[in-house]
Amino acid sequence: MTNDTTLVVPSSLVREAEDKREATRKLGYVARAAVIYRAERIVVFPDREGESRWGGKFVRTVLAYAVTPPYLRQDVWDQRDELRYAGVLPPLRVSPRTGSASERPESREGIVTEVGPDNRVRVNCGLQHPISLLVPSSMTVEEGERVTVRVSSREPVRARLVDEPPVGYVVEAADIQEVLARDDAGVRIGTSRHGDELTVSRLAELNPRCRDDGATIVFGAPGRGLPEILGVSPDDLPVEPDSPGFDLWLNTVPDQGSEVVRTEEAVFATLAPLALND
Repeated sequence: MTNDTTLVVPSSLVREAEDKREATRKLGYVARAAVIYRAERIVVFPDREGESRWGGKFVRTVLAYAVTPPYLRQDVWDQRDELRYAGVLPPLRVSPRTGSASERPESREGIVTEVGPDNRVRVNCGLQHPISLLVPSSMTVEEGERVTVRVSSREPVRARLVDEPPVGYVVEAADIQEVLARDDAGVRIGTSRHGDELTVSRLAELNPRCRDDGATIVFGAPGRGLPEILGVSPDDLPVEPDSPGFDLWLNTVPDQGSEVVRTEEAVFATLAPLALND
């Protein structure tokens, strides 16, 4: 599986959490899975009928905060009620794309603190002080914007802005059909215990497709599966390979021993086998 992987989760993702602390912790597990398996983005789609006390704004805020490097959190995030229990989030420790700065150039996320003359900006990227960098001709940046900095040396500091997304995932809000209709959606997978069981032979066929084309994987909510959210019959799951629909429905936890597989568990169970190489 390439890092061109999109996870699509409902705004009702933490609908059964007992309190905000537990809801935050659950989202931390989803964030961990996304980083471990190098997902490129997490899209939160609306499921207002299934939401309880915490909806899409809460889910998006916590997921986005989790992937923000610790050295930028104070600058990027104000005091927000959604982040009251952010301290329970597990550290993501996102791996740089190109290794450590002591060995090879390292990609770091930064935030533009000042736009100056001569096409230069000051960027806080977690070094001792904000650094002055030249903006490449292919980029236009504004104060407060998050950017990627390629650091080749820390003593002395040698760095440059690069036109690429920060390491880790990005968080978006969109409807399911909008996500499935994207040109870069890759293999479009709906997850459900009513889907086709993921077997060794099916995995051997599916993994090369996901690795070459990427994948968009859609999950349901606790106690409210994806078929119910979409209003389709579990006995007749729609497959629409030639339209903005699903290419297949997968049950990635065959013969499950628990009546309910939580969404954060399903994310790990689904991404792990799809990450296997031949």
